[in-house]
Amino acid sequence: MAKVDDARLALGGRLRELRVSARITGRAMAKEAGWEPSKVSKIEHGKQLPSEDDLTVWCRITDNNLALPDLAATLRNVNAAYMEWRRIAGTGHARRQRQSIQTEGASSLVRGYDCLLLPGLLQTRDYAEAVLTRCIRFLGGPDDLSEALEARMERQRVLREGLHRFHFLIGESALYTSVGDDQIRRGQLHHLLDSMRLARLIVGVVPNTAEFFYETTNFLFYDTKLVQVETISAELSIRQPRELVLYERAFTALANRAAYGDQARALIHKALAVSGESHRQE
Repeated sequence: MAKVDDARLALGGRLRELRVSARITGRAMAKEAGWEPSKVSKIEHGKQLPSEDDLTVWCRITDNNLALPDLAATLRNVNAAYMEWRRIAGTGHARRQRQSIQTEGASSLVRGYDCLLLPGLLQTRDYAEAVLTRCIRFLGGPDDLSEALEARMERQRVLREGLHRFHFLIGESALYTSVGDDQIRRGQLHHLLDSMRLARLIVGVVPNTAEFFYETTNFLFYDTKLVQVETISAELSIRQPRELVLYERAFTALANRAAYGDQARALIHKALAVSGESHRQE
């Protein structure tokens, strides 16, 4: 939610600059627009999001009609940036999975960090079914588990088709998260080991002992243009260049702390051993 608040503040700041440059007070702006006096202050401080009609009035009063298309585009981006899971779930979980197929298929490079679960593109059918079952139960909406699961599995075709590249970072804790039963978790870890053989895929495991650099959550980075972040209540789509720079910095910091190759495999085998499975050569 903080990212959306930042976007509202940025838009409000731009509108304030237009008003101040036109030498119009906030009270005079509200009077000319026929608004309550507090509305101008709320918009400029990010407390209230203007409508497109409000932007039209703002640009007319400040004599900045040329700025309207850009401001309207910014407003639409802010509105699209925050999508509540209840709204997503209301249209079906399968639809959300199909949207990911389009996004991933249009990306040359997909990078991601997951701290508690294995990445969706690397999940086994059983693991994915267990995850989706719990998501549907938690969020509500149509119970389209079968369709959503097929779409989730279809997403994985992108790993073997086209010229896409992938770099996934997984928190060591995700190797131990109970999803389904021990058999499902073991099968998932073996699948992860097998997936690491793919030439276009890089997998790093961030050890629990890695040095702290900044608090973060899971995210997916599509090329250098879009980051998707999942929170408990919503999915954030981030496109602001100044914010993308921070996610680039975070991914680099995590990648520098991650174990790769044989070291990563050793951490996965360690997790397998916890479930009672002895080490076998991969």
